[in-house]
Amino acid sequence: MSSSVPVSTQLPVPQQLLDAIEAVGAGTLERELNRVLPTAEIGRLAEAGIGRLRVPESYGGFGLNWVQTSELLVELAAQDSNIPQAIRGHLAVQEDALWRGESDETARRWLQRLGRGELAGNAWTEPGKGGFHRSGTVVSESPAGPVVNGVKYYTTGSLFADWLDVTARDEQGQELAVLVARDQPGVTIQDDWNGIGQRTTASGSMVLENAAVAESELRLLHERFPYQTALYQHVLLIVLAGIAEGAARDIAAALSTRSRTYTHANTATPNTDPQLLQAVGEVDAVAHLARAQVLETARALDAAFAAAEGDTEQQLEAANQVELATARAQVALHKPVLEATTRVFDALGASGTDRSKGLDRHWRNARTVTSHNPWVYKARIAGDYRVNGTDPVRLWSVGEPDTTKA
Repeated sequence: MSSSVPVSTQLPVPQQLLDAIEAVGAGTLERELNRVLPTAEIGRLAEAGIGRLRVPESYGGFGLNWVQTSELLVELAAQDSNIPQAIRGHLAVQEDALWRGESDETARRWLQRLGRGELAGNAWTEPGKGGFHRSGTVVSESPAGPVVNGVKYYTTGSLFADWLDVTARDEQGQELAVLVARDQPGVTIQDDWNGIGQRTTASGSMVLENAAVAESELRLLHERFPYQTALYQHVLLIVLAGIAEGAARDIAAALSTRSRTYTHANTATPNTDPQLLQAVGEVDAVAHLARAQVLETARALDAAFAAAEGDTEQQLEAANQVELATARAQVALHKPVLEATTRVFDALGASGTDRSKGLDRHWRNARTVTSHNPWVYKARIAGDYRVNGTDPVRLWSVGEPDTTKA
């Protein structure tokens, strides 16, 4: 898959990483058609440095800011939109270590791990009634030290990871962020995600049965970096922009070689037909729009990170602004990208719907991504801020509320 929007040659990353990103695209269609997890691809990317993009050079990373990181990840998403989503939890763990800084002993240890190429996966959401304001997953004391028990779902990327970023509560009811070593007997992960799109993100279920946790890996959830949910949403925006770019590349490639046409077409060759070129141009425009929006929200993320040097009020204000920025982008982009991924078929006719081409994956993937963190709530939140100055919700949970309580 060739790039019409090449990654900047000014990015301070090795060619090995750029080559690994480009190589991902060669097997994307086969993985999609046969639902094969990109285990080998993520392994190669991790070796090349995908997991240490923002880690300081002194720890073996590349020291990128969020604009640079986003530019690289949009290209990765254009090659395979599943992979950036699969490392979404890892990017949050990386950000938290950076936010705490080198003065924190645990953060230094994590920067060393990240610099070695270790990856973290996500395990926040719970199935069924879920954890509405209260995690069903519990950390308790055992004779050997803290252990965690519970069931999680949407554990995106955890099958590829060395560590698991788990939300839980302690025996006093405090909500925690817990980092758990994956390779231990108390952890069972299944690839049972059954969504219509983003099918190879390894977003299945996890069972934790007396899984050991180091004391140093227990933290109060609200004490992590204050723009957590904005970062998670930003990665989904990256995925969405990559989907649009991937669709633009596929429609252009297919039309450039297409020879079949209609007797009532405008020209004898599809690649010169002005109406079909218009369809391609519309998809191309959306891809560029989405990429520009992602880079703009990345600037808000960089501002939120820079606020770590300020006081608490400045940190929360910057966190609110990046939360609003990602919310607005989500509201603004979901309709154009969904429309663009269906516009692909307007240029290619019925043969474009052949399942072996896999062009439907772009719409299915976009529809799945835009179903996360419902945009309708984000639109309301942005409107409430505009009208009433109401701060956005920065940390939330999902599940069934207990209607027996006030």
